[in-house]
Amino acid sequence: MQQIWEIAGNVFETTVFTYGMVLLVSYALLAICSLVAVRRWVMTDKYQNGEVLLTSPLAPGISVIAPAYNEGLTIIYNIRSLLTLKYARYEIIVVNDGSTDDSMEQLIKEFSLVAVDFAYNAKIQTRPVKKIYKSTDPAYAKLMIIDKVNGKSKADAVNAGINAAAYDYFVCTDVDCILHENTIIELVKPVMKEKNKRVIATGATLRAANSNTFDQGVMVNVKAPRQVLPRFQEVEYIRAFVLGKMGWTLLNCVPNVSGGLGLFDKEIAIRCGGYDHSSFGEDMELMTRMCRYAIDNKIDYAIRYIPKTLCWTEVPSTLRIFGRQRTRWARGLAQLMYAHIGMFMRPRYGRFGLVVFPYNFFFELLAPIIEGGGILFFVVMGILGFINWPTAIVLLVFVYTYAIMITTLAILYDQITFRYYNSWKDILLLCMMPFFEFFIYHPLIVFFSLRGYYFFLTGKKSGWGVMQRRGFQTASKI
Repeated sequence: MQQIWEIAGNVFETTVFTYGMVLLVSYALLAICSLVAVRRWVMTDKYQNGEVLLTSPLAPGISVIAPAYNEGLTIIYNIRSLLTLKYARYEIIVVNDGSTDDSMEQLIKEFSLVAVDFAYNAKIQTRPVKKIYKSTDPAYAKLMIIDKVNGKSKADAVNAGINAAAYDYFVCTDVDCILHENTIIELVKPVMKEKNKRVIATGATLRAANSNTFDQGVMVNVKAPRQVLPRFQEVEYIRAFVLGKMGWTLLNCVPNVSGGLGLFDKEIAIRCGGYDHSSFGEDMELMTRMCRYAIDNKIDYAIRYIPKTLCWTEVPSTLRIFGRQRTRWARGLAQLMYAHIGMFMRPRYGRFGLVVFPYNFFFELLAPIIEGGGILFFVVMGILGFINWPTAIVLLVFVYTYAIMITTLAILYDQITFRYYNSWKDILLLCMMPFFEFFIYHPLIVFFSLRGYYFFLTGKKSGWGVMQRRGFQTASKI
């Protein structure tokens, strides 16, 4: 029996060591690619005159779609933020997805809305649209409100917005997000710049808005979140976007565009059937189908990310809401892998099938399973006395310091390049988080991911959930 356990221990150590080294090397290569991509973006952006897009009749029209469900606490501020966007040709479509609070009443009063006749063409099937509203005030001529029956998902609401969109590209965002005034300009630049490929989606960096200050929907002061859980998420976002998405951009292997903010080619999105209302990871699922459609139809496509922060969103501040969100994300990833497993390692799907899909499978989907199983096996082996403690401690210290180094590099490089935070105290607060992430935040991610997989395998019924908003700080309150 002892010999069997020793063999099992050796196999376990070899497997975990190999998996871990491949993952760490992948992170290092992504970090290098990301630094190159960010540097290249900074250099080329100097020579791109975004102001031309404010008046040019050649600028592509953009429909900004923002679904809303029971967002009464922040909806006015958020729509005012959308109304500050600078661009030549755009419209704002807010989809009230059957809210049960006073969201609709606030909108009607604040923006002088009246129901109008509208040629609504349901190219994508959704729950019924009750009324469409426009403002009687010329100042809000770009604003349209769709009031529909609740579809029990963000996907159904966005699809209704796509049906009503007048332009060839749409920006999908959450109504609880605050956008930079130049968001559309920055997102459309890759579309205008690319000459050899069809850019089917672009995305940008997101940050937590929990401790920031706003004035009439405009960001006036950026701060690191004061609460610990949102601060962990801020660090995670910086690392994921600056060192993750930008690295994939250089390789044209972006796995998904965040549901919080992304610009999409409307024609391809519609041909793919729009967002899947049954998916718990609707943003990644749509991106996968758009890529699959482009490849199947021999469209030389590209997905681009830019390192500039254009969107601030209120992230979960309680463990209950955070857990519900991450469980849903993990369940959505499992759904996606299962639904599109036919793309796995298929040469006909090019980089997506040979790079993106395998990476997501091995290092996103399987990572929590390997980590959770590894911890359990490690405990059993420790109890039985089969662990080489000196070697185990060295490996643990190496992984721990490597994780701190990668995350700190992302935070410092982001600050040196863009200087979003006015105080180095905020940078210090963020740089402290990687020291605790390994022991506090990451185990939570693993636990909620495993719970999401369990829900997927057992078919447990669960909804998308509602995040209770705390609202934003306004300049008048400080």
